[in-house]
Amino acid sequence: MLKEKIATIIGMIKGIDGVTACTLVSRDGVLLGKYADTEFNEAWFAAMSATLLASAESASVIIKIQSPDVVMIRSSDGTLVILGAGEKLLITALVTSQSDIMQVIEELMQLAEEVGGYF
Repeated sequence: MLKEKIATIIGMIKGIDGVTACTLVSRDGVLLGKYADTEFNEAWFAAMSATLLASAESASVIIKIQSPDVVMIRSSDGTLVILGAGEKLLITALVTSQSDIMQVIEELMQLAEEVGGYF
């Protein structure tokens, strides 16, 4: 049942226009599911994604602002988006440089809110 939920969530993420790869990661950095055409070190990627969001949240506390909704890593050929999905999960999505990144983030945030209710 859990594998089916994870597969459904991955399907919903990859169904967003402009998303070329995605993962579902626990907040402690464990990969739960993925969609990607290329090979990569999944364990490292999951751990680094959780670390990036946690570091951004810690930095926000230090400078006394609200925790970030989204962390982005932008390059010339795409943007990696990392966002929380409830208290236990993270969503990562690789978005093409041709996409409307703000539209993709809006859709990801709506999905993250829904996913957060699953777990």
